[in-house]
Amino acid sequence: MNKILVLDGVSDLATKILEKDCKVSEYPKISEEELLKIIGDYDAVILRSATKITEKVLEHAHRLKVIGRAGVGVDNIDIKAATKKGIIVVNAPNGNTNAATEHTFALMLSLARMIPNAHASVVNGIWDRKSFLGLELKDKTLGVLGLGRIGAGVASRAQAFGMKVIAYDPYLSNERAIHLQVKKCELNEVYAEADFITLHLPLTDETKEMINKNSIAKMKKGVRIINAARGECINLDDLTNALKNGDIAGAALDVFANEPLGNHEITTLKNVVLTPHLGASTIEAQEGVAVDVAIAIKEALNGQMVASALNAVPVSPEMLNKIKPYFNLVKALGFIACEVSNSAIKQVFIEYSNAFKELDTRALSQVMLCGLLNSILQEKVNMVNAPILAQNRGISLIEQKSDEVNNQIKVKIVSELGEHEIRGALMSDKSAYVSGIDEYDIKFEPSGVLLLVPHDNVPGMIGQIGTILGEAGINILSMQVSKTNTSGENIMAISINKKPLKTDYKKLCELAGVHGVKIIDCSEICDD
Repeated sequence: MNKILVLDGVSDLATKILEKDCKVSEYPKISEEELLKIIGDYDAVILRSATKITEKVLEHAHRLKVIGRAGVGVDNIDIKAATKKGIIVVNAPNGNTNAATEHTFALMLSLARMIPNAHASVVNGIWDRKSFLGLELKDKTLGVLGLGRIGAGVASRAQAFGMKVIAYDPYLSNERAIHLQVKKCELNEVYAEADFITLHLPLTDETKEMINKNSIAKMKKGVRIINAARGECINLDDLTNALKNGDIAGAALDVFANEPLGNHEITTLKNVVLTPHLGASTIEAQEGVAVDVAIAIKEALNGQMVASALNAVPVSPEMLNKIKPYFNLVKALGFIACEVSNSAIKQVFIEYSNAFKELDTRALSQVMLCGLLNSILQEKVNMVNAPILAQNRGISLIEQKSDEVNNQIKVKIVSELGEHEIRGALMSDKSAYVSGIDEYDIKFEPSGVLLLVPHDNVPGMIGQIGTILGEAGINILSMQVSKTNTSGENIMAISINKKPLKTDYKKLCELAGVHGVKIIDCSEICDD
């Protein structure tokens, strides 16, 4: 019988699920010294955020097979050390979805009806109805930025209140938009039309401080903003100024770039609702994550695939040795294919040549999905959860094998804007290289920061591009140019030492004869 260690006062519901088949020991509070003494006796451990599972702890965990985090964040778990020991780490990413959804809507209602200020007025002995004239949500337009699980839940509730819902999500397919009964829009359309804007996007280079003085200038005057997702998505100083001058009528925030918030000027304003990161703080959410992680631990101990696993590799050691050299290649092919596509993906085809005839390539296909989905998703993507995450986004994977006598792998993406194919193989030293993009035959290593530059085959093109990069202080590490296609066009693959600024990128795009420039950062996607 497996022995389970339950720490940090995880909900009793987890214990009830596990004790049917396992022996459960509970330690609501435990020191590292105590943990080091007992961890070697257990097959699995469940914890919240108080206890730290460090490399030192794992050195004593001789039986441990699974670590379960009753929540989302895993900063208190050394995943790299766990992976080295073959210990699966699982979390509970969905247990707090409803709590965060409802809190978002509570913020919106509180803002619309000025409930916190009205409450404070009554508590202070003032019966003032005139100062708290609110507005109804019915017939207002809600702009949802990011239509994942929480964004979709907010949209559904807003529709029940009679709101018109429009949404911006660059990876939202038309079919899913229709299913959710929302109008799919470009970002500037949402800014121009929405009476309320709610943020549900992951934190990326593009979304960091996306709400700033420039984007606020594009919004309808008097818009109200709600953020229970990522504090870093808002420039708080710019938002504060807009709240003061009336460009933005109100804001309701649960998250901040720097927490605790402290004495920021926004705390002095009357047209704001501020809460201390309470999105997941409900009884049900804490019970939900406990149940989810308990079920995940049972599945992992039974050798099943676990959707919330963060590091599991479901493949035999023998087969892993044969296919592992191709991991970086397929991951890079998926990542680059998604970056080149840059639209909602419907299908992904991966084709293996004859050299893979005797190999179990299903794991390779999942690694390719990891690369593809890491380009667009906030969640941690791994070999276990990649197929499920793809299915949830309406992406179908089709694996094929050809009779071509080489070691080439092809990845073709079918999106709403068309098709793109990326081809690649391994060099003699087992390093990965891309051998083609669409109709272009070109050979380059998918590493570091890359510029992909389709262009007309005309004299001086390489010099013009080199000049712009040189003036920007960007060093060209390598440059490959494809053969000219039937339309008289080539593509350059330029490896550079850093990303160009937006102004320099604009200069490249505006060069006569250049047909779009893609910046692709492969520096992390190809790590083992």
